[in-house]
Amino acid sequence: MALARFRVSSVIARSFLRLLSSSASTTSLLARLIQVPSSKVKATLDSFEDSNSALKNMAFRCWEDLVAALRSSSAPQKAQLVLQWRLEKLLKDNVQNSDCYAELIYLCGKIQDIPIALRVFASMEYHGIKATSAVFNTLISACLSSGNVITALSLFETMESSEAYKPNSDTYNTFMSAYANWGNIKAMQAWYSARKASGFSADLQTYESLILGCIKSKNYDDANSFYKEMMLAGVMPNVFILQSILVGMCEQKSLSHVREFLKFTVDSEWKINEDMAEKLVGLYHEVGAVEDMEELLLTLTKSNQALDVLSRLHSATIRMYSMLDRLDDVEFSVGRMLKQGLSFRSPDDVEKVICSYFRQAAYDRLDLFLECIQVSYKLTRSNYNLLVSGYRRAGLCEKLNRVINDMKLAGESW
Repeated sequence: MALARFRVSSVIARSFLRLLSSSASTTSLLARLIQVPSSKVKATLDSFEDSNSALKNMAFRCWEDLVAALRSSSAPQKAQLVLQWRLEKLLKDNVQNSDCYAELIYLCGKIQDIPIALRVFASMEYHGIKATSAVFNTLISACLSSGNVITALSLFETMESSEAYKPNSDTYNTFMSAYANWGNIKAMQAWYSARKASGFSADLQTYESLILGCIKSKNYDDANSFYKEMMLAGVMPNVFILQSILVGMCEQKSLSHVREFLKFTVDSEWKINEDMAEKLVGLYHEVGAVEDMEELLLTLTKSNQALDVLSRLHSATIRMYSMLDRLDDVEFSVGRMLKQGLSFRSPDDVEKVICSYFRQAAYDRLDLFLECIQVSYKLTRSNYNLLVSGYRRAGLCEKLNRVINDMKLAGESW
């Protein structure tokens, strides 16, 4: 089923592709739900279930992607109708497994529909399905995701006064995570203290929230203290913690700490993601540390990082050399990048190189550069426009005419 048939956002397209990789039947369901009017959503689900037994066993991730895609469509109420249908099916089939209701509450939280989430919870109680700490935690998380702090706190108080579903480690982590994301370090640390007072030691999720909250509130010293505490406790960081620590170092422009951090990361065989690479690129560009960029590129190349990360670093290095008009280094870096099977990431990077050649009046070298990248990179309209204006200013009619001709052959109107 072609994506072009639907006028959907890129979010829907990503969810659509995930569904495509999971199940052809659920992909077909998404297509049908997008097409039908809201009044037909539940009937469509009933019909689809009758004709396709796979719907009964559809993986939770598929439901999550389906709801996310519908919420991002032109009719987000369809996502609500899907969740209502799911609740009705659970009750009709007399499902007693509280985990199924917790999953449904989680989906409500994903679309920030607290009324449906509370309805799911109330339906459980009405039908005699015992709530658990996990169910309460999921409902609290849903409330916090929509900013409904009062209801979340009320649920916590209910847990405290109960015997069957007391607050557990996840309960405190849920509140800490919410306040960390909001940058409310005071409330986050208050929940951390309450967690310790309740006898729960810090785990990976706890440290993730503590470090993220400190970084968001620019409290770098506390972030570093929690990071050291975590390492001493033998808790290995995840990518979110590593990224938060790196963000703090970059915001402080601490090159020495960044070098130490990267060495530790590489020695521990962790991978740098694109967001982390972007932070490093921004720091090195801001302070003009092209030599540090070279060192970083060499280190990460040897440690077999993802190609997208290496491509970003190659392009950034070339961009920095171009802005410094170091053409020898530009050409060496371009050749190095191409030999590794990589190419430019954006037209802007290519334009930085072209501008450097024009500033140095190195027109023949520019020709060689364009010839060198033509196999792996297709010039854009903006690239051609830059070349045309540059050659015109330089009075190079022969080169100007050749570029205009190449532009036409490439399908760009002139």
